[in-house]
Amino acid sequence: MLFADVAFLIATTVASVASAAGTGINTNLVQQLKVATTNMDRMNLLPESSDWFFDFTKSDKYTFSPGGVTYADAATFPATIGNGMSMSIINLGPCSMLPPHVHPRATKYAVAVKGTTHTWMITENGAPVIEETLTAGQMTIFPQAAVHSMMNVGCEDAQLICSFNSEDPGSNNLANAFFTMPPNITQTILGAGVDIQTVAGQIPGVGTGSNAGSEQCLKACATKSKFIKKSF
Repeated sequence: MLFADVAFLIATTVASVASAAGTGINTNLVQQLKVATTNMDRMNLLPESSDWFFDFTKSDKYTFSPGGVTYADAATFPATIGNGMSMSIINLGPCSMLPPHVHPRATKYAVAVKGTTHTWMITENGAPVIEETLTAGQMTIFPQAAVHSMMNVGCEDAQLICSFNSEDPGSNNLANAFFTMPPNITQTILGAGVDIQTVAGQIPGVGTGSNAGSEQCLKACATKSKFIKKSF
């Protein structure tokens, strides 16, 4: 059973990239905001109207080819610091997906804006697997540290808006994390017949946060005369 679970993980993340927040845009400002004594001190560090404005569409991760995750969080939008939450926009091109991952410091609320997105989630060992299919105006919740994945199962672009109850939710891609462990651990779990180096080498590093999805979806779109190029 363990091998089957890990095999599923590999199959769904071989072409994956982790959904990760951006890097700090002003480290000094972020540090000052985090130690500010009062709200007035924070306001004086963010005196301009432009300090309170964030444009998701200007991010290099705002793409549908194959997709991406754009975060407005402590790293990318300093005004979030001290307010206890952050936001993201998930763009999923046709048949693209977010690989299985967790947010170690936040619960995630996901609201579909357009398209059809299938979600998969499990909170801990022994818990039931929760699956949803979301269309515009529908939502689901991923509790803090729950393993979850999201896939556009349609032939048109899908988009979701997400909120987190942390300014720094973090993100950890399971496949990438698994293969950073010593080979004697990964080999023991997967079995002697698996070439660990070959499998690990097929998992890309952090990118826009999305990758091409299943061949089944791509073939289904092709039958509808929608031929989607599988890009990474």
